[in-house]
Amino acid sequence: MPGPVPNRSDQRRRRNKPNIPIDSAQATGVPEWPEPEPHWNSIAARWFTSLGQSGQRAFYEPSDLAHAYLVAETMHRFLEADRTSGQLFAALLSGAAELLPTEASRRRLRIELAKAEVADSEETAAVAALADYQRNLAG
Repeated sequence: MPGPVPNRSDQRRRRNKPNIPIDSAQATGVPEWPEPEPHWNSIAARWFTSLGQSGQRAFYEPSDLAHAYLVAETMHRFLEADRTSGQLFAALLSGAAELLPTEASRRRLRIELAKAEVADSEETAAVAALADYQRNLAG
């Protein structure tokens, strides 16, 4: 879905909800995620591995895994090349975005991953650290 990133569903108020029918089919199940190829650049390998560990993996089919493999292989070749191409980099980002690796790309398709609950002490420590940082900037 092109355009700006929509708000999360719990942040939207809408009275005229669209009545758009959805075609559906039975999924084959989450594919087994392989290890990255040993020859891949470490950035490409880390990206490929992170997809297999991410929540959106629940929506992946074997064809998505093949797509991720192709993007990771292309990313490896891009990162290892002597000369880089802006056009290839744009194509890599576009191919990667189709695998929903970012919050924005998932929200554009109305997919939300529930965040794990943060312990109160961890949240309090993070807020205190941010407040200290802001005071140091101001003072």
